[in-house]
Amino acid sequence: MPAKERVCLAYSGGLDTSCILAWLIEQGYDVVCFLADVGQAEDFKEAERKALSIGALKLVVADLKREFVEDLCYRAIQCNAIWEDRYLLGARPVIARAMMRCAKEEGCIAVSHGMSHINSNDQVRFELAFYAIQPSIQVIAPWRLPEFYNRFAGRNDLLEYAEQHNIPVTSTKAKPWSMDENFAHCSYEAGILEDADVTPPDDMWKLTDDPRNAPDAPEDFTLAFEKGIPSVLTLGGKKITDSVEIFTALNELGRKHGIGRIDIVENRYIGLKS
Repeated sequence: MPAKERVCLAYSGGLDTSCILAWLIEQGYDVVCFLADVGQAEDFKEAERKALSIGALKLVVADLKREFVEDLCYRAIQCNAIWEDRYLLGARPVIARAMMRCAKEEGCIAVSHGMSHINSNDQVRFELAFYAIQPSIQVIAPWRLPEFYNRFAGRNDLLEYAEQHNIPVTSTKAKPWSMDENFAHCSYEAGILEDADVTPPDDMWKLTDDPRNAPDAPEDFTLAFEKGIPSVLTLGGKKITDSVEIFTALNELGRKHGIGRIDIVENRYIGLKS
């Protein structure tokens, strides 16, 4: 029997990519899952267990925290780059770059992702990075394939598919939104969040405490810059110089004081808003 062709899937362990993993296997592919560690709070061992239980050949976890902070976040800070005047981006290029390295090492003939076919800017960010690195790479984007989107009209169909195939997911019909977390931000979309009149539930937020419960007393710290890049954080009598440790400490400080919550209607490349 000839060997199956291999596909490298950008895997998060969430609803979409877990169902896409099972679907790719249904199509006859061997699937290598790729998961980037860009500072999100995640149980990578559990993600591996889940991917393997669905049928993946393996899960490759790449520690990209330092690469993300120094190659992407710091460059954005240097030029004050921010999407839509308020939204911090940057993870997609570094994830795509590492994923292409993984695909080459694992002998994959294609890469795949779970971005939406209609209103996702992430599909453009990922694929431009893929093609910049290897113009001939085949990209399998299930949400742009009729055989996929005619079968799965929305998240409820995916939830039913996951239930039928015993795929554990954190999304539910009561909490159908999706989440994307990294060092720079944690974003939520879809489900009830598409209604501008709906206030996000209190238990949704992960990286910030409620500002109403934040300390009334200020907390002093000093952040030194060299050529536009954070170099030394002095906090609580301690000096921190490591880039990842600086980011981690500042995120925790922001969480404690309820700093960093925004609400945004994002412009999509094709003209829609989300």
